[in-house]
Formats: sequence, structure tokens, C-alpha cells
Amino acid sequence: MGVGLGPGLSRRPTAGDRPALLGQLGLGLALFGVYLVVDAVGGAARQQTALRHGRQIFDLEQRLGLDVEHGLNHWLAPHRTLSTLANYEYATTYILSALALLVWVWVRRPEQWRFARDSFLVLNLIAFATFLLYPTAPPRMLSELGFVDTVSRGHTVGSWGWGLVDTANQVAALPSLHIGWALWVSVVLARFTVGLRWQALSAAHVLLTLFVVMATANHYLLDAVAVVVPIMVGVWFAQWRHDGPAGEVVASCDAFFLHVEATGAAQHVGGVVTLPTRDLAPTLDDVRRLVADRLAPLPRFGQRLAVTSRWRRPRWVETPVDLAQHVHEVRAEGPHGLRDAVARLAEEPLPRDRPLWRVVLVHGAVEAVPTSAVVVLVHHSVADGVGTIVSAMRLFDPPVTLPVPTSAGPGALRRAGAVAVGLAQLATDGGARSLGPGSSRRDFGLALLPFDDVRRAAKDRGVRVTDLVIAATVDAVRTVAPAMIAQAGGSLEVSVPLLVRAPTAAPQGNATAAIIVDVPARDGFDELVAEVTRRSRRLRRPTRAAASRFVMASGLRLLPEPAAAWFARTVYGARFLHLVASNLPGPSQSLTMLGRVPTGVYPILPLAPDTPLALGALSWGRDFGIGLATDPVMLDAQAVADALRDRLSHLGDTARPESVEPLQSQEQPSA
Repeated sequence: MGVGLGPGLSRRPTAGDRPALLGQLGLGLALFGVYLVVDAVGGAARQQTALRHGRQIFDLEQRLGLDVEHGLNHWLAPHRTLSTLANYEYATTYILSALALLVWVWVRRPEQWRFARDSFLVLNLIAFATFLLYPTAPPRMLSELGFVDTVSRGHTVGSWGWGLVDTANQVAALPSLHIGWALWVSVVLARFTVGLRWQALSAAHVLLTLFVVMATANHYLLDAVAVVVPIMVGVWFAQWRHDGPAGEVVASCDAFFLHVEATGAAQHVGGVVTLPTRDLAPTLDDVRRLVADRLAPLPRFGQRLAVTSRWRRPRWVETPVDLAQHVHEVRAEGPHGLRDAVARLAEEPLPRDRPLWRVVLVHGAVEAVPTSAVVVLVHHSVADGVGTIVSAMRLFDPPVTLPVPTSAGPGALRRAGAVAVGLAQLATDGGARSLGPGSSRRDFGLALLPFDDVRRAAKDRGVRVTDLVIAATVDAVRTVAPAMIAQAGGSLEVSVPLLVRAPTAAPQGNATAAIIVDVPARDGFDELVAEVTRRSRRLRRPTRAAASRFVMASGLRLLPEPAAAWFARTVYGARFLHLVASNLPGPSQSLTMLGRVPTGVYPILPLAPDTPLALGALSWGRDFGIGLATDPVMLDAQAVADALRDRLSHLGDTARPESVEPLQSQEQPSA
């Protein structure tokens, strides 16, 4: 039986979706910089070329009977007051109208900002390219034709008639950006369906500007006609990029994992909650009611992907949710039925014709002990590990929140400096030795330890829990698969995800960046822990994380989607890493699900393509649950889990009550 969650109403961007103002101002300065570069090219030879092109256009207009500029100019020139007013209209109103529209869109129509910005940028870039390739002198520079330069004669403030800007680009008549900007305002206003009064006012401004640019001898009629082409191209480009199916464009850092999944490696994160079955086992109806009430109403859980072209990022669009498609029940046979069922779920990609999540009630066994478990899976494009935990915690009682840091972070200049340094550091980081081709199959292993013991073992060695987990994981792989260590050159490249921003109340998107640590697999566990701690100090420096986040959230946004897809499949896989290890935060108190206290909570992380292992460790109450996903062609998951549990369980023997380690000093998120 399906549970509908309402009609497919599309969410439109709001004021909160505006890009950073500093970045938009930077784009404006960059555009002006391009104009200055074009203006500086050519020198005297360019001006002679421009004069020749100006005569060609005037000759063409004469042959076509369109040479109206001469008559308009000779009518205006004797009227000093009127020509002065025309000069100032020419010098100012096209700028003021375009600036006013951009400010109005930013303030009142933020959902249309990107369309307005991109159409304006493309219009100007095409015009600048034309100025460079076909410089054209205006009529007033062709003295032999008898035109009067009213702007220069009137010493118009803000134009070349004014000494401060006497060096302004004067051979950029084709196309006319005065007409272009004014007409662009009219086109955008028409798209926004503002009141007829404003559209009429804008149309009158276009006609007045058309008269002025010709009467002041600054443009030919064909200059004004020609600018229609860059306006059309700019609007077409903005429509192509931002229109299409209603909904929110998938962020580039989230689309990254859609591209990775195209290799065949399923990319969803989640968790396994094992529940006691001494009394009645939970039923499918119990789980569906809980999910319908707590989980399904979350924004991304009621949206699916809408794809229009391989060249465009997909969008999140609203869709009704049928719980029968998302909440299932599985009965698994065999002494390891639960682990086998989780492995099958982990290797199966989520269908993209519906919201990208799944909850499965599994009845199976762990080490021949009958067990029921609730498995929650969410696609990595919807949320990362921390976001998935925050979402899944809605299924528990009583309601709690994680102590997620809320700092606003460094300012724009410090962040820009960190990104610049981090990009240089990332460029010097090496790759990983290939371990051979993997498969799309998955194996899954579980380990459960007292969190106090793990935390104490880390404290006794003066290291973080994350460093201890990384060292124990590498040591476990060395114990189970020494040949793999040899094939990797004696060390493993470990990707460690870091939280770079706090998840929202309704978690969505990826708030993480990943840092790779080269870990030598050596004898002597304490020496290995010390070496991991030394090498992982880069995790505490913000530069690499800032650069990684910049590439994922900003850099990929500038690439065409095929290029972004190539990048994702290149950097997230066997060429750069061997395994993922993530230490995730959980609640410190005991919680219940469906009226039962869980016997264990374990993370599920996806494997990067052709890599052997992804490990998630989660502190939950007094327990430390470890979930390992492996490629069974390359590594036995439970064998590694057992070796890891054995190693960690022998590190601390005496218990001392301590407070739960804060989120910042555990490892944060799952990438």
C-alpha cells in the first residue's frame, strides 16, 4: 500500500539560494578586466583598421538606404541644451538601467539571479570579442563625412568629452552596448512578466537611446541592429543552463557521486540498526509507519532526479512517495544471513526514477544468532555520512541532536588564501599503486566494541580516536591480506573525510571534503599509530580540506558535465586511494527504535571504484560500531572486521569513566 505525500510541486530557489555576493562582485570585476585587456590591444594600427571598418558600414548603409545618422546628427547639433541632455543620456542611462535591474533581481527575484547574470555576461563577452576581432570607429570619428561630436564638444562628464576618461575605448561601435544593455533590460523584464508600466518605460528608454546614439554620432543604425545577436545568444545560453524542468539543480559536489556511480560502483551511505528479537520481532507495517511519520517528509526524501541532457546537471523535482517502493522486508537464510543481505543491498544501485533512499527490515542471523535489523540507505548525492546519521536519528526516541560545530568559519580572504595554498599542496600529492581491477559486488563485516575502551586506548597513546582506527584498519588488512600490502608498495593511501560545514536541520547535500593519508603498513602497532598521527597532521590544517571543498563545490560547477564526470571517475578511485576510513559522531545517550534498545548500530559506506575497503566507525551510546564494506574479489570483509576488533579490544584493559569525545576530535563525516 502506497502512502502519498502530496502533489509534485516544484521547489523554486529562494533568497537563501543567492550565490555569495563577494563572488558575484568578483565576476563583475573580471568582466571589466576583460574589457580593459581588449581595449589595450592593437594601438594605432587598430584605430586605422577601425576607421576602415566604420567607412565600410557607412557605405553599406548608404547602399541599403539606412544612413539616417547624418540627418539626425545635423538636426541635434545646433540645439545646445538638447544635445547636452542627449550627451548625458548617452553616457549614463544605459549603465543605470542595467545596474538597477541587476540590483532589483538580486533583492526581489533571487530565483532569477543566475539567469540575469549569465545572459548579461554572455552578451558582454560576445561584444568584447567583436571589439577585438572587428574594431569599428563611430561616425563622429569620420571627420570627412561631416559628423559633429556633440559629446566631446559638450565636455560630457563620464565620457571621453571629460578629461578623466579621455582614453576610453572609442573604436567599439559594433555592436552598440548602449543599445545592448538597454534592450537586455527590456528582454529580462518581459521574461519576468512585470507590470506593463515598467515594460513600457523600458521600451521607451530603448527607443530614446536608439535616437541618441545616432544623433550624437556615436553609432550607426547597424550597430544597434547587430547587438540583437549577442542578446539572443546570452538569453539562449541562460535558458539552456537554468531553465528546463522545475526544481533545484543538483549541486556539483553532490552530482560528483552520480558520476562515480556510472562506473558500476553503487554510491549510497547508510547504517544497520540491529534490534533484539527475544520478544516479537518488528514488522514491516511498524517500520513503514515510522518511516512515513519521521523520515519520508524530509525534503530530499520526496524528490527524484530529473535529467534532460548529458550536458546539464540533473535537478531535484518533487514527486509523490510510494512507501511500497522504498520500505521492504527481507528474510535472509544462513548463519551470516544479515551480513549477506546487507552486502546485497550495498551493491545494488538505487533506482533513479524515484527518491534515492531505501529502508529495509532484514530478518537474518549474525554468527548463527537470529537477529532483526533496520537498514537505512541514502544515495551519496542526497547526503553524506553525517547527514545520513542526522536523518536516521529521526527514527529513534527520544529526539536528540548531535553537537555539530556552528562556527561561521574563516573570512573570505583567509578562506581564499587557504584554498590557494591547499591547491598547491594537492597538486604535489601522489597517487596510489593499482591493486588490480575490482568488481561491483560487495561483502559486509561487523565489529562492536566498548567505546570507552577505544577512547582510553587512544588517550593512553596521546592520539585521536581517528588515528587509532586508521592504524588498526591498516594493521588488520596487513594481517588478512599481506599480499595486497606488498602489491600496494608497502603502504596504503587512506581517504579520510572531514566535515567542512554543519549539516542543516533537514540534512541534504555533502558537507565534507576528503584528505588522503599515506599509511605505511609496518610491524609494531604503537610505532604505526605514531606514524599515522604524524602523517595525519594535515587533517588538522585547513588548507587541503578548503581546497578539496572548493574543487568539489565551485570548480566542478564551471565544467561541462562530461568533463565533471571524467574528473569524478578519475580522482575517486584506485588511481588515488586504496580505502576510505571515516570515524563518525553519534549520540552519547541510549536511544530506542520501535520501542527497542538497539544491540548495535553500524555505518555503511560505499566503495570507491576498484578499491578494496570502505570503513565506517560510529560511536553510539557506550558502543563503537564498525561497518566494513569490501569488494569480495579483493578482500574478505568479516576477516578484516575480526582482525580489527581483536586489535582494538586488546589495546585498553582498565576502564575509567570519561565524557564522550567531542565531535571535533572524532572524525567527521563520510565522504
